[in-house]
This record gives sequence, structure tokens and C-alpha cells, in this order.
Amino acid sequence: MELKEAQKRAAELHSLLNQYGYEYYVLDEPSVPDSVYDELYKELVAIEQAFPELQTEESPTQRVGGQVLDAFQKVEHNTPMLSLGNAFNEQDLRDFDRRVKQGLGTDSYSYICELKIDGLAVSLRFEDGLFVKGATRGNGTIGEDITANLRTIRSIPLRLNKPYTMEVRGEAYMPKKSFVTLNEKKEENGEEPFANPRNAAAGSLRQLDPRIAASRNLDIFLYGIGDTGETGVTSHSEGLDLLQTLGLKTNPHRKRCQTIEDVLEYISEWTEKRPSLDYDIDGIVVKVDSLSHQDELGMTAKSPRWAIAYKFPAEEVVTVLKGIELTVGRTGVITPTALLEPVRVAGTTVQRASLHNEDLIREKDIRIGDHVVVKKAGDIIPEVVKVQLDQRTGKEEEFHMPTHCPECDSELVRIEGEVALRCINPKCPAQIKEGMIHFVSRNAMNIDGLGEKVIIQLFDANLIKDVADLYKLTYEQLISLERMGDKSVNKLLASIEASKDNSLERLLFGLGIRHVGAKAARVLAEEYNEMDKLMAANVSDLVAINEIGEKMADAIVTYFSQEECIQLINELKACGVNMSYKGKRKVEAVESDSYFAGKTIVLTGKMEEYGRTEAKELIEALGGNVTGSVSKKTDLVIAGEDAGSKLKKAQDLGLEIWNEAQLLAELGKRG
Repeated sequence: MELKEAQKRAAELHSLLNQYGYEYYVLDEPSVPDSVYDELYKELVAIEQAFPELQTEESPTQRVGGQVLDAFQKVEHNTPMLSLGNAFNEQDLRDFDRRVKQGLGTDSYSYICELKIDGLAVSLRFEDGLFVKGATRGNGTIGEDITANLRTIRSIPLRLNKPYTMEVRGEAYMPKKSFVTLNEKKEENGEEPFANPRNAAAGSLRQLDPRIAASRNLDIFLYGIGDTGETGVTSHSEGLDLLQTLGLKTNPHRKRCQTIEDVLEYISEWTEKRPSLDYDIDGIVVKVDSLSHQDELGMTAKSPRWAIAYKFPAEEVVTVLKGIELTVGRTGVITPTALLEPVRVAGTTVQRASLHNEDLIREKDIRIGDHVVVKKAGDIIPEVVKVQLDQRTGKEEEFHMPTHCPECDSELVRIEGEVALRCINPKCPAQIKEGMIHFVSRNAMNIDGLGEKVIIQLFDANLIKDVADLYKLTYEQLISLERMGDKSVNKLLASIEASKDNSLERLLFGLGIRHVGAKAARVLAEEYNEMDKLMAANVSDLVAINEIGEKMADAIVTYFSQEECIQLINELKACGVNMSYKGKRKVEAVESDSYFAGKTIVLTGKMEEYGRTEAKELIEALGGNVTGSVSKKTDLVIAGEDAGSKLKKAQDLGLEIWNEAQLLAELGKRG
């Protein structure tokens, strides 16, 4: 066979194998026997072996294999992968509907309901139709590159039916049959089986060897577009239809609902039919369908106002409460934990469950020795629901919270308005240890090799008293500890050294300031840029920032007013820890005269000078807020060539519209 003939036949085989694979893995309607597919596949392998230059990334033969990775690289999502608020009952859903109605000022809207697949959320990036990158959700902004593993999922096309450049979101999962087969193999090999299909899917996609992921028979449902961009879709349901047209697998059981009553009926139907599926679902996702309505409703700091996840009622089981253990958290809160007779709940063995606080123990009249009902809140965190009073024998013991800290013996206090007891001793060893564990964690300073056990070991050996001491550790100190060899010590010291270069938001989050989570830390770092500027801020300065409330502002000012905290910051500075923000910055006050400042802007059509992402970043750097859909709240639409439905809608609404020349002229003014 000559090269030209081989090229033609390879292209034919690509087309046939992709079509047959789509029918088999996505539609579940194979049009040819497996033997036909296998023969064509072998023919393509033979051609690629004879003509290696014909083996491309999108070839069906490139699904499995590739070299074993050393580690996963970090990936920043072009559009954040949002988490959803939860609903646990009918009233929660009706409250959500009421908020939507109030936010839109109308009852003329509809919902799209989808099964909530119990798997691992992922993002897929296609460029000119070619699948180029796949990543985990991570913290919503930054995930891990698992492209090699996702390529092994045969329902993900390596090339779309149209040459779109887009980012799509989905849930990778393990079918129940695959889960049973996998656990049977693990048990045969004397290995610990996976607790549930979700854990199995997540574990499979985080394998450094793609061949392992390939052997696990994973699947995926795509549920959304990260940036609708030039797709022209105006609703979520249209977006799902488009994904299906492009050759991506979407869940067929979605339904458009006109009212909240329709939503409740859909939930009731799938609560009953849930066991019949060949994959696990843990709830129903409800979204406002119209994209312009979604834009109008907007977001909170944590989740969109236009969507909610209804969680199925958790499985409940009965076991015996053998004792109550007290732990001291990094903020000094004393938390009681139930020690249980081991019991299986929602696929895992549970021996401990949260009791939250003393008031809850009194309210539920929980006693040591009681038979108690246990469930997993959100199918994740075990908690005691109630006591089986009819099983009491009279030998059960009442529990009383202590008056002094179980770690440092300082007197406990209850702050006005709070239910928790607290140890307010800043030298309490338990708080210091917990604070250090938080400081080195993945979303904070991310110091590999410094897990909980090593932190406790260092603390007990008097090598560290606060987080600044971590940066003073020496090879000689570490090598003397148990289970610390030359290689692990050098790796740990290198990781500690590397953490000095982290951007300011990681340090802020790691310090454990009350009420300041990872997102708020980034907002503060982006606003102030330097630690010293933030330390000088007062409450009124802080509450003027979007997403910073009075309670958080008070906590920040209180933290930086303490002499011990100022001393700690100075020690960290002396150790060489970075105190500046290294990420992308929004416009500073001097740029507030920008035409774009405070405006909601939509980009549509093709731009000659700038790509969409670059134009978006430039506008946002000048204080603008770039969104994906046109609505009556849009201030400006910038239309390039071949602008479609968004331009028409902007014209119908009488919005201000610019062409690319006007955009370039305005950007030119800013230098």
C-alpha cells in the first residue's frame, strides 16, 4: 500500500470507527457486531505501524496507553467550575423558587432538571474541535490535568462533529457493573475494595498510569458549557442539545419544567426510579433554563443563585454510642464526637459521627450507651440523627461538657451569640497543631510531605511552636526523627522552600483568620496586593469590598491588631516568605475612570485583533464585568464579525453596541 492510499484508508477508518464507537458508547445502539469493529480497528493499527506518520492524537488507536506520569500538572479553568447550594426537602426547593421569582421580578421562567450523577466533576477543553485537555474540578478555579486518563473514556470524542473551541463540563463516573467487577478483582488480589463507585471513579482518574484508568471502564455525562461564547445558545437546554449534536454524551433523562410543582414531580419520579439506573445518582440538579435569566440572578460568593442541588434523603442505620470524644479545633472550638459501634452507612464503615455541640446533645438527649440513628449528611459526613428511646435500659450515662480545655486545662468560654464552647488560650497546643495542619494543607501553603502525623511529630519533639518555625527547620533536626530518611528529608525541605514563593492569598488562607476562606483570601490579596496594606486596613475599608461582610472585616482587623500575629508576620517575612499577590489583578482605584469600570459587558462575534479570552482579561483589568449572555442588565455589547443572536437581542433591547474599532480605540487610550 502506498502512502497516499494509506492516508485515504486511514481517514475512512477514523470516520467508521468514530461513528461505530459513538453508536456503541454514547447512543447505546450499536449498528454493527463487535467483530466488525475489531477487524477495522486491527486494520487501522496495521496501517499506523506501517506508516507511523499517520498516527495522530485523534486516532481511535490512541485511546489507551501513553507514558506513566510523574505527577499531575495544575490547570486553571477558563471559567470557574461553580459548586451548587443544596436543598434537602420540599420547603428548601420552594424557598429557592421564591428567591428566583423575586430576583427576576416575574413568574415567566422555566427550569431544567437533571439527574445528579455521583462521580467526579471534570472539565474538557476542545480547540478547533480537537480534545486537547481535561482537568478535575479542584477548588473550582484550579484543577489537575488528567487528560491522559480522560482520553481512555470512549464516550469522550477525540474530535467534535464541528470545529468548536470550547470548554465543557461533565461528571465522570463508574457504572455499577464496572464497580462490581473491579471490587471482585481487588478482593481476589487481597486488596481493600473501593467503598462506592464514586470513590472508584475518582481513584481511577487520579492514576498516574493511564492504562489503569483504561482498565476501569469509566463513562461520562456532559452537563454544561463553561463559556457559551459563540455557540449562539440562549438557554441551558439548548446548550445540552448542542453538546449532543457535537457528539458528546448527555444524560437522556433531563426534563424542562415550567413550575416548581413540575420540578417536585420529577424529583418524586426519580427518587422511586433511582435504583433502576446502572449508575449512581445522589440527587437532582435544578437550573433556571434561560441564560439571560441566569445572568440576571447572578451569584453569591459561593454558588449561583440560578441553580440548586436537591439531595436525596440519606440512608439511616441504628448502632450503639459507646463514648464521646472531645477535640480542640484550630479556632479553639471544642467539638464532641460520638464513638460508635462500627456500622455500614451509604457504602462505608462508620465508627465516629459529629455531635456538633453541647446544645445538640441536650436537645436530642443523647447518652453514652444509647442506641442511636446515624446517617451521612449529604451522603458524606456521619451524624447522629436521634436516639431510640424505646431501647433504653436505664444504664445509659448522661454526658456533660467540661469546664476546662481537655488539652491545656484553660477555662472554656462561650462567646455571646455562639453555641460552641471555646478555648481562648493562644498557646493551647491543640490549636497550634491544628493551625499548622491547616497552614500546610493543599489549598493553603501546599507543603508536600508535611501531613498531620509529621506536624504532630515535629511539635512533640519541640522543633516547632508556630508556623514560622517550619521555615527554620534544618536537615540535622529532621533526619533525627523516626521514619525520616535522607530522601524524604531533602524532599520536605525543598517543598518548604518552594512554598515561600506562594502568592499572598495562600498565606492569608493558611493563617486561619476567622471567617476568611480560600475565596475571600484571594479577593483580599487581589484588592490590597501587599500584606502590609491589608494589615493597615480598617473595618470600613474592608466592608467596601464586594464579598467582604462586617463579620469577616471585624475578624481581619482583630487578627492584625494582636501583637502575637504581627510578630508572626514579621518572622515569616524574615524567613523569606512572599507577602505579595502574584495573580492577575483587577483595576486599581486610579483606573476607576475607565469607561468599562462597573459595567456589564458582552463580547460576541470574531475579533481580528484580540481573542475572546484576551479581550475579556483586558476589559476586566479596567474594571468591567464580562458575561456570556445579553440581558436588560447588560451595559454594552461589543460585536465582531459574524455576530449572531446576541447582537440581535442587544438591538431589540436598545443596548449600546460597539464594533471592534471602538473597542481598540478605548483600549488604546489606556496605553
